[in-house]
Amino acid sequence: MHLHWYVVRHGQTRFNRYNRLQGWSDSPLTKQGIADAMKAAHKLDHLQFAAAFCSDTGRATRTAERILDVNEQAGHTRPTLIRDFHFREQFYGYFEGQDMAMSWYAAGAPYGAPTFNDIVEKYGAAATKDFLKEADPFHDAESNDEYWARIEGVFPLIEHTPGLNDGDNILMISHGNTLLSLMRRFAPTGFDLSQRPANGSVTVFDIDTDKPLDEGHVVVASYNQ
Repeated sequence: MHLHWYVVRHGQTRFNRYNRLQGWSDSPLTKQGIADAMKAAHKLDHLQFAAAFCSDTGRATRTAERILDVNEQAGHTRPTLIRDFHFREQFYGYFEGQDMAMSWYAAGAPYGAPTFNDIVEKYGAAATKDFLKEADPFHDAESNDEYWARIEGVFPLIEHTPGLNDGDNILMISHGNTLLSLMRRFAPTGFDLSQRPANGSVTVFDIDTDKPLDEGHVVVASYNQ
């Protein structure tokens, strides 16, 4: 079965505006964040969604509800919104709510990589998670293995949704680093991943449920639109 997976980064939040790591923490959408959600909603208002998912954070839920409101007003049947912890952002542990640049400096500077992009360039995407967990004095931040053990649960959760048919459109409201992680795993070349996905941007994945996860199961159709 083939599915079209429309993944939207939630609208701007107060922590986004202040350039702070958010992870499993939450902060409200700003006025710009509401505008981001509405912009995404109008990009997608021509689509009928067979299912809709988001993380169980307030920022993702509010963004999803705005999109589904507009979609329903455009004449489409509104799917039930499924909120689940599998869809959450990476957990940053001790660094939740802290300045983003300072946090990545703490993680990468001991390895000569003082920024997030430096860590990726020198050590790979997995190291961003593992270095942050190591720098966390409580070691609560998710490691790369812990992160993917959770995120991989997204796929069966979506694909076992009752009533899905070949060619259906699926909506998901996600987060910045989670989108980057998906892109680096399933589209390591061909896209400029030095740029974070914008708040309210749409990334489209094509899912082939008959193929193994890392062997053509996920194909990127577009990024950060």
